[in-house]
Amino acid sequence: MRGQNDNVNHRAGRCRNGERHAPVGLLSRERWLWRFITSLGIACFINVLNAGCQSGESRPDQTTTAASTVAAGTQSFDVFKGDDIQAVLDHAAEAGPGSVVRVHEGTYAPQQAGQTFLRFNARHDGLTLEAIGEVALTAANAEVADPGAESYPAIVNHVVYFGDGVSRRTTIKGFTITGANSFITQAEASTPLEPAGRDPLLKPGLFFYADGGAIKVFGRSFPTIQNNRIVGNSTRLCGGGISIEHRGLQHGHVMIQDCVFFNNCCPGTGAAIDVLERSGATIENCLFVDNIANTGMDRIADEFGLRYNDQHGCGALTVFPGSHVEVRRCTFTRNWNAVDDRGKGSLYEDCIFWHNTASDGSRPGGPYEIDILDATGVSGCLLGGETPDLRGSLDASRNTLDAPDPDFDTMFLPGSAAYADVGYRSVIDSHTSDTP
Repeated sequence: MRGQNDNVNHRAGRCRNGERHAPVGLLSRERWLWRFITSLGIACFINVLNAGCQSGESRPDQTTTAASTVAAGTQSFDVFKGDDIQAVLDHAAEAGPGSVVRVHEGTYAPQQAGQTFLRFNARHDGLTLEAIGEVALTAANAEVADPGAESYPAIVNHVVYFGDGVSRRTTIKGFTITGANSFITQAEASTPLEPAGRDPLLKPGLFFYADGGAIKVFGRSFPTIQNNRIVGNSTRLCGGGISIEHRGLQHGHVMIQDCVFFNNCCPGTGAAIDVLERSGATIENCLFVDNIANTGMDRIADEFGLRYNDQHGCGALTVFPGSHVEVRRCTFTRNWNAVDDRGKGSLYEDCIFWHNTASDGSRPGGPYEIDILDATGVSGCLLGGETPDLRGSLDASRNTLDAPDPDFDTMFLPGSAAYADVGYRSVIDSHTSDTP
């Protein structure tokens, strides 16, 4: 890794496993979003989003209205096109826990390069950031980004950052989070993501900067990530979607609920979610489709001296030694491997693992559905693919290792009666008018 004050601006490369298009109907809440993906591909989609990030009619005197709402001492704060979400979050923090920041329809992008677009620290604990209508948060801003950079048009390491001192009552829900493209800078903003000297265990390292394209969770941080779409993000190293780095400062789990992870990629581990050593997460009713890790394992070994699961590669979800996850009613399909878990005591209940065989053949071993050391907590799961159980560690009396075709519809809901009580089911917010 370069020096602490160096700027690094790299890209590991987008996913290269053939064209990956979102199925018609997936995430019906934003059909416009998926029309862009299916017709132009995810890279074009990000550019289109970015090109329009400052378009649309502005609400009169937006900044004054947001500020006056805070001054009035209310618990609810509205953000409209042209407002600064971070500024409103900071004002809401002054009103105290329980405040809700409601972001209205549109695409919101960072206006300057940095480590993150939006940040939550201890001062923001207890806030809810909620999308009203179709709202995208993107790392991309073509007007600011260097067109010659491999990371173009991304200008931040992470779209959203949750730092030390954030509890489960801090919530982000209803957003599409996209556009991370392996951009890295170590340059500190005027307000550092983590206050200097707070805890020597929280000194930023390689994974702090390079992992977690959509969301980075760091330190004693256990937010609720609910009903979001994590779409089309890539990183320089690992955790294309979400990276969780508790560093053993565990007082709970990150709650990830009712989320969709689609077309996220990384050269290393955990294309959708990477749970680093001595970290924890609860993952409920989530869908994982077309998430591709392992795109640069050999390069990582040469550049950083890092090797992990180099025979078969890693999955959409990677769980490192000393970590613990609880995964319930989730569906994994069309990823490059589903799950690799070297933790102890993890739970996988009522999940679908179906044909996670997107390997490009660059690993010596073939793809698999699950690679888990401690399988005592795996129950009620249905698995089907070339290698359902890599280590032969699952209890076949509590799981189905030769599951029938789930007969997925366009939203990846199974039509087969065998799957009536397992796997992901879509969630529609009350503030949206769309139906599946």
